[in-house]
Amino acid sequence: MAKTPLYDKHVEMGGKMVDFGGWDMPINYGSQLEEHKQVREDAGMFDVSHMTVVDMKGEQVIAFLQKLLANNVAKITGKPGKALYSCMLNEQGGVIDDLITYYMNDSWFRTVVNAATRDKDIAWIEKQAAAFDVEVIVRDDLAMIAAQGPNARDKALSVLGSECAGAGELTPFFATECGGKFVARTGYTGEDGFEIMLSNDEAPKLWQALSDAGVKPCGLGARDTLRLEAGMNLYGTDMDEEVSPLEAALGWTLSFDEGRDFIGRGPLEALKAEGAKRKMVGLVLTDRGVLRGHQKVVAEGIGEGEITSGSFSPSLGKSIAFARVPAAMGDTCQVEIRGKLLNARVVKFPFVRNGKSCID
Repeated sequence: MAKTPLYDKHVEMGGKMVDFGGWDMPINYGSQLEEHKQVREDAGMFDVSHMTVVDMKGEQVIAFLQKLLANNVAKITGKPGKALYSCMLNEQGGVIDDLITYYMNDSWFRTVVNAATRDKDIAWIEKQAAAFDVEVIVRDDLAMIAAQGPNARDKALSVLGSECAGAGELTPFFATECGGKFVARTGYTGEDGFEIMLSNDEAPKLWQALSDAGVKPCGLGARDTLRLEAGMNLYGTDMDEEVSPLEAALGWTLSFDEGRDFIGRGPLEALKAEGAKRKMVGLVLTDRGVLRGHQKVVAEGIGEGEITSGSFSPSLGKSIAFARVPAAMGDTCQVEIRGKLLNARVVKFPFVRNGKSCID
């Protein structure tokens, strides 16, 4: 099983280690509920070094990314450090991965791909890059730490040093290089914070310094409930190569710019024109129970769907979920749990943002 550069720190700090997509990662450090609360109310940190940083460089890198990504990198060009969220699609319009891409300059972009899709992502990127004058550089020398929560940026800045003082001026979805690190004001929790990329050798030192400053270590369990509350998809659970962005509530990431022939555009345009038969919605259970992935969703007279991600929401004190359902689904439905049909409301997500409920 693979280990991140922070593995020894996780063990030292009491992390409960589990197999996560072939990586030995901490699921929690004691109480998942307390870790969730720590991020919502103060500052917590996650080891996300199992994700992969890929640099793409060359004179044709902009044209290459306009072909590779369903969102248009022209939105961020000319703005050093600006980030763009996008899906990378196959020829049928299914999602190979969702990723964040940063503009560094006209011949250098940086992207971060998911851990579970690393090998197929890199193979796909390299295959598509072959037609362009672009070098694909997999940055296995970099670790990544996400410090998240309302106090996370201030606490992180206190240990990043004077070289990174400018990171305090970053607006959301921007990044900067400083002191040998790459600091981005991005995250996966619905809270403010930084994602910090730095050398594998330096990562344990920063992890310890952040901990000493009151940014508490958190595991993947809390990360999952946080991202669900924040309305953020998890690849392989809420979408995959058989699912279109239009069926995963990611239509907002698509840029159908005139003259830009991105991979998967044709099938997506056809699906958009005829109307997708399924949609992704949020659910809040009104009866007692817990929503989980793969439970059946039923709407009388309309049809059936399925929960893709579900959990008890610590912030709301209710059970919430994402579900892929018939496009005609209304405001209410039922979920089959242990042979019983329980009532649920259909809502727009996010459920929680910046520590506050977004639902009625």
